[in-house]
Amino acid sequence: MNKDSNTYIYIYSIALVVVVAAVLAAAATLLKPFQQKNIEVEKMQSILLSVHKAADVKKAKSKKQYIEAEYAKYITDSYVISSFGAKQEGNAFEVSLEEEAAKPAADRKLPVFICSDDDGKLKYIIPVRGAGLWGPIWGYVALHDDFSTIYGVVFDHQGETPGLGAELSTPEFQQQFAGKQIFDAASIFTSVKVVKGGKTQGRLHEVDAISGGTITSQGVEKMLIDNLSAYLQFFKAQQQAQSALQRQKEKEKEAEEERALKEQQAEAARRARWVTPVADPPPAVEGAAAPASPATDGSRPAADTAAGRVAAPQESAADDAAPVEERENTPVQQTENL
Repeated sequence: MNKDSNTYIYIYSIALVVVVAAVLAAAATLLKPFQQKNIEVEKMQSILLSVHKAADVKKAKSKKQYIEAEYAKYITDSYVISSFGAKQEGNAFEVSLEEEAAKPAADRKLPVFICSDDDGKLKYIIPVRGAGLWGPIWGYVALHDDFSTIYGVVFDHQGETPGLGAELSTPEFQQQFAGKQIFDAASIFTSVKVVKGGKTQGRLHEVDAISGGTITSQGVEKMLIDNLSAYLQFFKAQQQAQSALQRQKEKEKEAEEERALKEQQAEAARRARWVTPVADPPPAVEGAAAPASPATDGSRPAADTAAGRVAAPQESAADDAAPVEERENTPVQQTENL
């Protein structure tokens, strides 16, 4: 075939395109599991960062192993709920918020991730997704177990302007959300507003907007309202359950204290019945001889003493009844006879 002909050029070009396409398709197929794994690791890392974990990821020898170990340690449960707050079948990690946003609100699957901290306290992590200036923005919001106080957040974006809207992914912007409340004192949902002016210090429902990133800041505010409001039934149910549990604990504590008090009173009553008061000894009279103890004064027993008192007169009478002859032979009488 003439290599200078148009036919050859066409055939060569088509063959080259087919070969390149086949190589790219094969490479994409072979690399897809690795790409998917990287996406999963990045998602795990974002979830952990919302609860201030995986801070040493840059020091780890293997990012994948480190993140997976941290995730297994701290993310102890996850599930899917409906907009009515009821649990549904499904894997929370596999839920795509982009796909769920296209569904009617009643049909959406809402994922919940639970972190068990080192102190045993639970944090509830809610994924959020919205729109920035140039593309989608997303992130995770971690709540304390009161389902109102924000513990931490993490945000990311696809194409926001560096130095402007892209600042939503910086720690300086995200740290403002810690301690903010999504319900007011009357338990009304307020979310968190992103406002200009730098006057949000001490305000529980506001953070400072991104300087020069007005549209992105508005996108973050709308993202929080839209996504968190979908969980309202779940939040309310959990708050009621927490209140009921707290009341139950208080009742159990009161019952235990009352039981302990009754046991103390019963023990005191038993001791009062069995202990006999000891009478005080009579006061000593000055000059009076102390009575001798029969066991310690060395004298004869009382019965022997009484017998002695009776025997002595009998001996005296016997002496008086002795014969006269015996009395006359006394030394005095013999002297007189001489």
